[in-house]
Amino acid sequence: MLFLCNNDIAQEIFMLKQVQSQKLLQKLSPQQIQLMKLLQLPTIALEQRIKEEMEINPALEEGSEADEDPRDEFDNDEFDDAASDEDHQRDDFALTDYMDDDEGASYKLKANNTSPDEERKEIPFSVGLSFQDMLESQLGMKDLDDKQYQIAIYLIGNLDDDGYLRRDLASIVDDIAFSQNISTDEKELESLLKIVQDLEPAGVGARDLQECLLIQLRKKEIQTMTVELATEVVEKQMDEFSKKHYDKIQKKLEIDDELLKEVIQEILKLNPRPGNSMADGQKSFQQVIPDFTITNEDGQLNLSLNSRNAPDLKVSKAYAQMLEEYSKGKDKGSKEASMFVKQKLDGAKWFIDAIQQRSHTLLYTMNAIMEYQKEYFMEGDETLLKPMILKDIAEKVGLDISTVSRVANSKYVQTPFGTFLLKSFFSESLSTDSGEEVSTREVKKILEDCIGAENKKKPLTDDKLAKILKEKGYNIARRTIAKYREQLEIPVARLRKEL
Repeated sequence: MLFLCNNDIAQEIFMLKQVQSQKLLQKLSPQQIQLMKLLQLPTIALEQRIKEEMEINPALEEGSEADEDPRDEFDNDEFDDAASDEDHQRDDFALTDYMDDDEGASYKLKANNTSPDEERKEIPFSVGLSFQDMLESQLGMKDLDDKQYQIAIYLIGNLDDDGYLRRDLASIVDDIAFSQNISTDEKELESLLKIVQDLEPAGVGARDLQECLLIQLRKKEIQTMTVELATEVVEKQMDEFSKKHYDKIQKKLEIDDELLKEVIQEILKLNPRPGNSMADGQKSFQQVIPDFTITNEDGQLNLSLNSRNAPDLKVSKAYAQMLEEYSKGKDKGSKEASMFVKQKLDGAKWFIDAIQQRSHTLLYTMNAIMEYQKEYFMEGDETLLKPMILKDIAEKVGLDISTVSRVANSKYVQTPFGTFLLKSFFSESLSTDSGEEVSTREVKKILEDCIGAENKKKPLTDDKLAKILKEKGYNIARRTIAKYREQLEIPVARLRKEL
């Protein structure tokens, strides 16, 4: 029995024996990870990222090494000694202040490093009334008691950007009870919602498109026959109207073509998003800033990188001097200060290197794209675009596909023919009847032109579009036509029909 136990123990020891093996692992360094993150940033986001880095790392400064101030007329030993002592004291104080800013913290939460003469660039704030403010100002003219006013204000606060109330009244009843400590019911909410719906712009406070259009039609001062018929269509035949089954509408209303056209036109004049009519003035639109610029000078394509993608950055000389000064100290405080300053200096150098590497990679990759699509950039004709996928450019520049993808992501290029998203130049290939490889972008352009030139009273179906493209040498299935049409955000033929 003992022998068996010893055997079991020996077997267990044998199974637990350590084994040495070799593995080949690929691991990115922090600097490489930083570069990958910077590569995918567009120009505006890069500027913000640089500002953030400068805020957290005071060893990083704007400007180039060549921009150092020359020595002025105060070039005597007495002045130099005084300035040197003053600078040393200021640097010493700055570091001490930086490290003692918060008890137990080794960083400063904020820094005021602007001079009085520096131009201040404040962020402008809009002082105009918001959409909700305008509605609330109108609500003040309604005859409501305090409770009703608070509930109506709460309803206005629940409207979305389009001016719709997307939430059901039962949920709002519960929310008001918990958040406002106001007891109400759906019947009272319904009556107060009618008051909100009476505000301008007409249609605000509706719960769906049908109610929105009905509110606008019923608020029209002059109720003509056309308006009355339009109201009937929206109220009773909204499904047929949305699907453009005009023949069914005409049959039910028993009207001629001319009157039907007037009724449909009356409905189309209404605003399906009343909230936007007042909010448009308050909204800010982000300007597209191109990352690259391509110019054609006497048949020669020239590529340049937006200078905002490669700003002048430098390592602070003051911090470099601090490191030299504190590295001489032997006490614990000097060593900690030295380590802190060295960490900031290394971080600044790595960031500057990453920005420079980013600029080089962007230019190198974009130049390959420009050469690949040279015919297009010379003429601007979309039919000259070659099929091009990420792999084609990756092989050309010797970079990984993921790196090329980061370069193409969210970047814009300005050409003599307009400013375009870089990834829009990438497309799959398609074979024609003659065996020629063409870009799917070319096919989409032809498809778009065919739909643009169609008779709107009898729009082309996907089957007819497939036949037209087949006649042009592009053998494409109907389902592929439907896919391309959806990518171009073009509705089906029935919804493109006009009277």
